[in-house]
This record gives sequence, structure tokens and C-alpha cells, in this order.
Amino acid sequence: MSEVGARRTWFPKLPSLSRFTFVDVVLWGLRIGVVIVVVGGTVGTLIKGRYGAAQWFDFLVFGLTIGSVYALVALGYTMVYGVLRLINFAHGDIMMTGAFAGYFLASHFAQTGLLDHSPVLAMLGILTVAVATSTIIALLTERLAYRPFRQVRGLAPLICAIGVSFFLEQTFRGSFGSGIRAYPDPRWQKETIAIFGFGVPLVEVLVVIAALISMAILYLIVQRTRMGMAMRAVSEDADAAALMGIDVNKVVVFTFGLGGAMAGIAGVCYAFVFKQVYFFMGFTPGIKAFGAAVLGGIGSVPGAVLGGLFLGIVESIGPALFLDGIGIPAPYQLRDLIAFTLLIMVLIFRPYGIMGERMAKKRA
Repeated sequence: MSEVGARRTWFPKLPSLSRFTFVDVVLWGLRIGVVIVVVGGTVGTLIKGRYGAAQWFDFLVFGLTIGSVYALVALGYTMVYGVLRLINFAHGDIMMTGAFAGYFLASHFAQTGLLDHSPVLAMLGILTVAVATSTIIALLTERLAYRPFRQVRGLAPLICAIGVSFFLEQTFRGSFGSGIRAYPDPRWQKETIAIFGFGVPLVEVLVVIAALISMAILYLIVQRTRMGMAMRAVSEDADAAALMGIDVNKVVVFTFGLGGAMAGIAGVCYAFVFKQVYFFMGFTPGIKAFGAAVLGGIGSVPGAVLGGLFLGIVESIGPALFLDGIGIPAPYQLRDLIAFTLLIMVLIFRPYGIMGERMAKKRA
């Protein structure tokens, strides 16, 4: 598709009046409405001047923080889809299992004082337990729930994925209750560091660094190892890869395990930012991470990272920038609305995502 054709994915040619349907009216009305809200809200917010440079910088840093978590979860979605063409809707709940496992060890370390006295050792232990738990859950999910449906076409695999999500949620609800548990809040996490003259919470900086390191390791695995080469081959054509001697089952298991490890890291990062865990905590981040994967281009690893960071920044800055200017009270309470509106817009007007079309052209 040419560059002009790519632009028409967002702004298709206006149909003639004789072929103008009700759907065309709704879609164009939706485009115009979103543009009016974004432009009008932005102008109104800037005219009011309610937010200073420090507040905008805080919004940006928090957006990068939560966007890094979305990117880690989105990587699991996009890798599984790339190999199996399956949307693993239980992936957000796999993140929840890692957060719970990390919570119990973090609480023990907080009681013994290790979390304050030896934070590096304590955090390594928490991340190890969370990654191990979420990886095991991901592998069991693949073996028990998804493998029997691997050759089945239709809605059965999707229904199974939703069923696994409910199973994990209700299992943890029955095991640990429906109440919200407070994650430990050690003293060192309350410290701030200066970046460009602005104070930034240390925990947010550590989350971004941990996410970037994890994504860099994942990139090296996918691009520089034999198993990564096998993953890319299965993603292109599983049947041809099997004929070339690649063990597809082994690749699928490795992909689920790698995605589960990313989800475990994301669960700990998310819990330390929001300071709470509960059985339903993986649902909303999971849906948003799926939106990030679609936004970046489902099946594209760089696209998942880009989509997660973009979604986090828009979700953080959007309420103040778009909604405050049009007089909406407490706009930050509507940040989920902005995130899901962005997902709907992408699904309607650019379902291939930011990098999905580029990948399609390369394969063609």
C-alpha cells in the first residue's frame, strides 16, 4: 500500500452522496466529534493555564511508567498471537498471579526489614518469585487449555481463553478473598530524584528502567538466539517451519513461558506503583495492554512496545489536556474512558495498528 493509501486508512475518501450510508454518517460523525473534543479541549486547557511545567512533566513521567507496564503485558499478547494467531485474554490475569506471588514475599520481607535494609536483594527475590509463578501459570494454561484447541477453527479457542481468565480470577478470589491487599511501601520508594530540575518518584524511575531492561532482553532473545529465530519462523509459517525441522510445540511452550515472565515483571511493577493487589486487578490492565498491542500492530514486538508507551502517555496526559479545557469536573477519573476510546478508534479506523501495515508490506 502506498503512503497515500496508508493515510486513507485513517481518513478515507468521502463517498458520494448517492452512496452515503448510515454507517458512513456515524463514522464521520465519530471522527469529527473526537477531533472537536481533542482540539477544543487542548485549546481550552492551554488558555486556562491551570497546569505548570512541573505538572505536565509529572503527567509525562507517570505515562511512561504505566505505559511501560502496558508494554510488558502487550508483549505477551503479541508474541502468542504471532505464533498461534490466538488472543490470550487470560494474559492480564497471569499478570495478577505474579503480582500476588510477589505480594506475599514482599510482605514477608517488609516484616523482617529486608525490604528496607537490602532493597536490591529483596526486589530480585520478589521479581524471581513473581516471574516463576506467572511463567508456571502460563505454561499450565497453554498445556491444559490452549493446546487441545490449537487445530480448532472458529470461536472455541477464544471462548476457552475467556474461560481461563474467569477461572484464574475466581480461583484467587476463593483462595485469598475479594478484599484489596496493600502492597508494602518501603521508605526508599518514597524518595525522589531530580530529572531536568523536576522531582520524580524513585519507584516510577525504577519501573521504567526494569521494563526497558526486560524488553531489551526479550529483543535479544527474539533476534539473536536460535529459539528466537525459530519463533520468527513459526510466526511466518508454522507448517513450513515444521517441515524444516523446527519443533513447533517447543516454540509455542517457550513463547508462552517468555510472555508469562514479562507478565510477572509487569505485575510487580504495577503493584508497586498502585500499592494494591486483588483478584480482579489484571482485567483492566490486560484489556488496555491488548489495546496497546492492537495500536502498535498485533504480532509486532516493536509495535507492542510503542503502543504501550503511547497508550500510557495519552492516558496520563489526556484527561488534563483534552477534558479539563471543556469544563469536565475531575477529568482524571475518566482516564479509562480515554484509553478505551483510543482502542475503539484504532479498531474501527486502523485495525492493522501503527506498525502492522509496515509488517504486512514487508511480508508481501
